Amino acid sequence: MASRVYLDWNATAPLRPEARAVMSAALDIGGNPSSVHMEGREARRVVEQARAQVAASINARADDIIFTSGGTEANAQALMPDWSVGSRTFRRLIVSAIEHPSALAGGRFAAAQVVKASVTGDGVVDLEKLRDLLATGEPALVSIMLANNETGAIQPIGEAAVLIHQAGGVLHVDAVQALGRVPLDAAALGADLITLSAHKIGGPKGVGALAIVNRDLRSSWPLLRGGGQERNRRAGTENVVGIAGFGSAAAAACGNLAHEAGLLRRLRDRLEAGLASLPGITVFAAASPRLPNTTLFALDGVRAETAVIALDLEGVAVSSGAACSSGKVQPSHVLAAMGINQELARAAIRMSTGYATKEGDIDRALEAWRKLSGVLRKTQ
Repeated sequence: MASRVYLDWNATAPLRPEARAVMSAALDIGGNPSSVHMEGREARRVVEQARAQVAASINARADDIIFTSGGTEANAQALMPDWSVGSRTFRRLIVSAIEHPSALAGGRFAAAQVVKASVTGDGVVDLEKLRDLLATGEPALVSIMLANNETGAIQPIGEAAVLIHQAGGVLHVDAVQALGRVPLDAAALGADLITLSAHKIGGPKGVGALAIVNRDLRSSWPLLRGGGQERNRRAGTENVVGIAGFGSAAAAACGNLAHEAGLLRRLRDRLEAGLASLPGITVFAAASPRLPNTTLFALDGVRAETAVIALDLEGVAVSSGAACSSGKVQPSHVLAAMGINQELARAAIRMSTGYATKEGDIDRALEAWRKLSGVLRKTQ
């Protein structure tokens, strides 16, 4: 039986060998990282080494990094109405309309305090509309993802940061999909807060981080209260094994970034050239800068949920959109925000690659799609 082809790396990436090795070693550490004895100090050493590795992946300082249970928790921790910079407070939240559901939920902001920023038909934040939103009302906390998890469209974060800071606001950037795929520099981004996650880069599931890059930011209302872990920012004993894996994966992904990004771009171009040879294919956000590993496409008249199942039976794992939403039979909110009609949005399929993807995987996926697409179009 032929091996399966995995093209759903934006949902989660298989564990990197480097991460597996350090996690295996960390399982033998018996101490609590908050304990002062030798066993506790060894656990603390592992956590702090990983903290430095994750910080280096975005060119931040180690003590900017607060470990969490994942990107969703980090977003919830970031989106709180009690942040302040000196006497400035931020009692309203602006989120782009294409954010991950954990950001669209608004954190601890009341629904009436949350406003959506529109995007263009190419899937990027409309900076003029954002400027207008910033000009009305008090200073805002603004949340914009660096790269969209469905289309791969890279957002104009640097330009947005200038507008937001000129208006007295602060910027949170969800960089979960961008980490390990494009170069990240916290200072160059202009972000005040940055969300990261391990399992998108070949680390373990269930661990992430919030980087509090702006050291003038203050908050007295942590999401999890109790012990004094993570400098009183996030209570609870640290997940030593998961954090060790996160650090190792970040070091591996970013240490080989140029090579891996080049590989992923070639694979994406190979995939999209194959799709372009077929009639009726739409690739979303194709005119925008995109992640090198992501293609969201549709064949009008073919329902995505049916196509995903059919491809799975052919041995090819893909997604009909974000993993957190793929079980829901509804159009993508990202494509709706881009103005894509509902029928075409319901046909959207995402193929995303990673460091272990081969050219043969792309060829097998295209072969399976050619085999199935005509049949599916006739039967739906």
